[in-house]
Amino acid sequence: MTAAFVLGINMSVAGIFAVAFAVVAATNRTARGARWLAAGYGMGIIYVALEFLLTRQVDPTPVGIGIFLVFLLALSFALIGAAYHYCVQPPWRAMAAIWVVTILAVPVIFSLTYGSTPRLTLYQLPYFAMQSLLGLVIWRSGRRQALDLLLVALQGVAALIYVAKPFIAASIGTASAPQGYMGTTYAAISQSGSVVTLMAIALVLLLVMMRDTTAEMVARSETDPLSSVLNRRGFEHHAELAFMRGGAAVLVAADLDDFKKINDSFGHAAGDGVIAHFAAMLVDAAPAGAIVGRIGGEEFAVLLPDALLSDGRLYAETVRTAFASARLPVLGVDRGFTASFGVAQRTSDNSLFELARRADAALYRAKAGGRDQVRVALGEMPPAVAMGAA
Repeated sequence: MTAAFVLGINMSVAGIFAVAFAVVAATNRTARGARWLAAGYGMGIIYVALEFLLTRQVDPTPVGIGIFLVFLLALSFALIGAAYHYCVQPPWRAMAAIWVVTILAVPVIFSLTYGSTPRLTLYQLPYFAMQSLLGLVIWRSGRRQALDLLLVALQGVAALIYVAKPFIAASIGTASAPQGYMGTTYAAISQSGSVVTLMAIALVLLLVMMRDTTAEMVARSETDPLSSVLNRRGFEHHAELAFMRGGAAVLVAADLDDFKKINDSFGHAAGDGVIAHFAAMLVDAAPAGAIVGRIGGEEFAVLLPDALLSDGRLYAETVRTAFASARLPVLGVDRGFTASFGVAQRTSDNSLFELARRADAALYRAKAGGRDQVRVALGEMPPAVAMGAA
């Protein structure tokens, strides 16, 4: 009776989480993994129903095989769902190998004495392999946040439970026939372990999905859809975080020259293409850790952490030269375009606002000086050099 009660709880839990993952899949079209996880926990309901059906069978073998394979199918769906969520290709070959070996082993497993250690060991091995593979997929995704590590650990615990079951059965005993499984202490212990891991893994998976969905929403709110770089809000947020870490930094302000003429001469679609092309150049030329943002219509800003004024000027000159020599025939544009740049270096008492103000002042000087050039904030240069530049 105790095992039947625990199995009932297992069915309820599987149903609740199947619905939960189905809701996630329905409300977030990009959550491909949630659909598979919903299917996996849905198969858990079928598995429990077959366990109850087994007690009424004269010949338990067909239903027993169904229980064995349905649970493995549930684990397979969960593995595929986790892989898709973690943006990892499901290990199809490894999964196929497990299934082929399992199918070939079915006659052997079900010909062995029920409750014997060899039968229980062979019975649990496919589950152990699939559960271990699931943990490996999450680990190889490269994500190492606390929830990801907890999920990997839970997969390891679940896999070890499968290994431990034959030893538990050997120590406390089990039924002599499949129909008597529900009335044994072993069944109660086995199903209790399953329901605890079932709930823990599902809860952590839901938390992981909530975390990643929130992060995706934040990223979208901080990303400019046309240029695919940060918008003003995102740039200011990430730049402030970089400022909090301290250290040297250079801000490069950039502005496309005569952008209105581009729209008037070639159309707004071409203008959008020029903006996207320029943003891509800023990103491609930027060093690791640089923060690139579109802060206005044709205005961009790039923060270079751990950089000096000379680094910022070299970066700006590299982008300016490449952009001026580029042609965009795919947009119907038969001429090149230019951009102007202003560069300023952070000082010890600089806020982001003050640094941006000085970079903009340098940019305005570049515009006033004829465009298609790079100017630096003169206050940061030695007096003799500054006088010569003026």
